[in-house]
Amino acid sequence: MSFGFSQYRDIPDIVTKVATSTANWLKLETHPRAVALGGAFVASGRGIGAVSYNPAAIAFVEGQESYVFRTNYLADITHNVVSYGRKLSGSDFAGFHLFYLDSGPMNVTNRAYPDGTGETFNVQSIAFRTTYGRRLTDRLKVGVSLNFIRDDIHTVSMNTLAFDIGSNFDTGIYGFNLGMSITNFGPEVQYYGDGLQQIVPDSIDVDGVLHKVTEPFPLPLAFRLGIENELMGPNSEFYKSEVHSLTVAFDGVVPNDYTPTGHLGLEYGYNNLGFIRGGVRLGHDTATISGGGGIRLKTRALAIIIDYAFVDFGILKLSHQVGLGLEF
Repeated sequence: MSFGFSQYRDIPDIVTKVATSTANWLKLETHPRAVALGGAFVASGRGIGAVSYNPAAIAFVEGQESYVFRTNYLADITHNVVSYGRKLSGSDFAGFHLFYLDSGPMNVTNRAYPDGTGETFNVQSIAFRTTYGRRLTDRLKVGVSLNFIRDDIHTVSMNTLAFDIGSNFDTGIYGFNLGMSITNFGPEVQYYGDGLQQIVPDSIDVDGVLHKVTEPFPLPLAFRLGIENELMGPNSEFYKSEVHSLTVAFDGVVPNDYTPTGHLGLEYGYNNLGFIRGGVRLGHDTATISGGGGIRLKTRALAIIIDYAFVDFGILKLSHQVGLGLEF
């Protein structure tokens, strides 16, 4: 009985699908405002910088807009974003969003040299989105992105295409906005390259090379559903103010390789000039609270937006993000 009980205790309460998808760097957050709001961005995201959460966000662009974002992530990993979007007509919008990750130099190891051969390599990952958005009505916006995804790991690589679709809807009910998106919808992928080749005697293979074949794995598909409400501000249904604003947002995220998570964020703004943000992630295995702020400087020709955010990853410590946006 003791043996059976001890074995039963080893069975987890929830069986997840962790490590059943590839290219998990596609889950990384790519906007400091989103990071500060705890990842609650599918309904509250605005502009070209938010299209990785919801392609419909591009339909909020007024004129032209660009955004540059840099993150000092964990273990000396960095990732960056460069994006640009513009309004094509009264109802049509288009742009691109480039995500680039670099692991930094790592040592090449093998069984003979577990401490390193003296060589180094980098893991480099790219996601290039081309996005089209449309205002179907004054309250409903939709968008779609075509993503080119590439992953380079030393002498092994992967290429594929995927889609994102999303919408943003002003419900007209007490100022609530509803956002929804599906990201990284695409085929299963495999890795190829010289690193999968093994030299063998010609008695095993005529060419003297054994070509290994990797298993196919799905991309990290995610479904997001969120709401946003301006509790205080010029457009608020609860408390009108031309100087102060207070916005709350909540997202529910259902990934294909983990349990559902919740994301709650709060943003205070003063005169559409300065912003303070905070958020929390519910059900995440490492990330907890986050915060940050932003400044929006308006001139006749353009607006300059500077955003900063941090997130606490617990035992993995803090991560810092900085973003610069231009509206013209």
